[in-house]
Amino acid sequence: MNESCFICNKHNGRVNTSGITIYEDEYVLVGHIDKKAKQNYLGHIMVDLKRHVPSLAEMTIQEAKAFGIVMSKVSKALKETENAEHVYALVSGNSVPHLHLHLVARYPNTPKEFWGPMEVYGWAEAPMGGNGEVIELCRRIKTFLQKEAQSELS
Repeated sequence: MNESCFICNKHNGRVNTSGITIYEDEYVLVGHIDKKAKQNYLGHIMVDLKRHVPSLAEMTIQEAKAFGIVMSKVSKALKETENAEHVYALVSGNSVPHLHLHLVARYPNTPKEFWGPMEVYGWAEAPMGGNGEVIELCRRIKTFLQKEAQSELS
């Protein structure tokens, strides 16, 4: 843990963000992006590694497995629950040196000039919402993941 790290502080409850926790295990925490009280692009999900490391290269094999599995399952949930036609995945690390993955839904009828994980923010008709809409979206994805986990056990 790094006390000056935004993501570490988010995980420890020192920073409040939009929505609710979608998924958490010993390796990862999944939630919705928070645009600091501005409208959020609905379906911009964050997969955070819990351990404070700067990039993909520093993950252990166990962390990499958990990270990859969660990335796949949340992407499927965005397609199933939110009707995303495509899900972008982006790891940058430029502004916060704590490994986190952006999963960004692209919805039907998104004009091609707004295709891309950050380009969607330029689309005037993009699905945006406040904390209430973010919480609803998080609950839909969380419920989907719980049902998938139950069916895997059957």
